[in-house]
Amino acid sequence: MSEPTYDAIVFDLDGTLVGEDGHVRPRVGDAVRGLVARGVPVMIATGRSELGTVQIARELQIELPCVVYNGAGLWCPRSDKLLEERLISDVAVQRTLAFAAERELLTSVMQNHRKFASRPADPQELDALRGLEGLELVERADLPTEYLIRISIYCRSSRDSGSLARELEAVIDRPIYLTDFPLNWLAHQRSSAYQVVDVQPPCRGKGEAIRWLWEERGIDPARVVAVGDATNDIPMFERAGLAVAMGESMTEARASAHRSIGSCDSDAIADLIAELF
Repeated sequence: MSEPTYDAIVFDLDGTLVGEDGHVRPRVGDAVRGLVARGVPVMIATGRSELGTVQIARELQIELPCVVYNGAGLWCPRSDKLLEERLISDVAVQRTLAFAAERELLTSVMQNHRKFASRPADPQELDALRGLEGLELVERADLPTEYLIRISIYCRSSRDSGSLARELEAVIDRPIYLTDFPLNWLAHQRSSAYQVVDVQPPCRGKGEAIRWLWEERGIDPARVVAVGDATNDIPMFERAGLAVAMGESMTEARASAHRSIGSCDSDAIADLIAELF
């Protein structure tokens, strides 16, 4: 048998490992657990928090650190602790929260193992928060303003998330890492009209996974596979030796990938693993 071309693999969660039904397909799960059992470094890189990642990491028996908050945190499944934690600057926090308050936008903030959101004004806002594990609802004035890893704002009047992100970036005018997406990109929010912008501290995005593999395991980025489906996966696509987009990926993500495979609701990832490892 020939030696594998690649030494490690990094997976996004939603729309990649996790299908439309919110679960990992049985054959895909078996393939990932098989890699872990053989000692192949397997990492998760996700926009989720550690609270939203823990169940999948345990199911797949992944023990290597997981990139969470789109690169702003590195969480260890074994210790359930953040090994790396970047924080949004005080000025960026103040300007982001003021932007949201002036426009009466639904807002959530995240700290290490805690999540808060401004109390929803109507059923649509409440539904937009569906799927955020461990969320605490508070009055806007009571949202925490210190030690924040992420701030998310939700808007249903913007024509697209990119324009909202550009407007917010100009207001903040400080070093930050923004990610944006239409909320209906998530499987459990297909009917949502909201646009979302996530504000994170400066980082390499999901490219932090490629950096960790090089620094901690000595694995050449050229020998890493990255698999994802959305624009927030592009930072790891740009750094990996092989970038693989799922079949129903965002256009920009597909354009940044080296190749595409089938849908997250197929066994395409299991086939990819069998081919490459």
